[in-house]
Amino acid sequence: MKSFVATVLVALLFILALIFGARNEQVVTISYFVAQGEYRLPVVLAVVFFAGFILSWLVASYYIVRLKLSLATTQKKLNQVMAKAPQDVDA
Repeated sequence: MKSFVATVLVALLFILALIFGARNEQVVTISYFVAQGEYRLPVVLAVVFFAGFILSWLVASYYIVRLKLSLATTQKKLNQVMAKAPQDVDA
């Protein structure tokens, strides 16, 4: 359910950015370290939004994979300990 809410929120933010960009057609100047370019505002907004989304997704994926590997390792150790422990029948 949490991922559904996050997906809807991201979609709404993207739609909001598109509406904002469609209403603002002016050209903006972007200065790089060694160059300079003029782009339309909707293009700049879309690129920045998409780059932020991808960067956030990559960072979140790294932590999720790390947690899943840690969980698998811990589960394996727990299974080994449970196999070595004597079985209590008095439970």
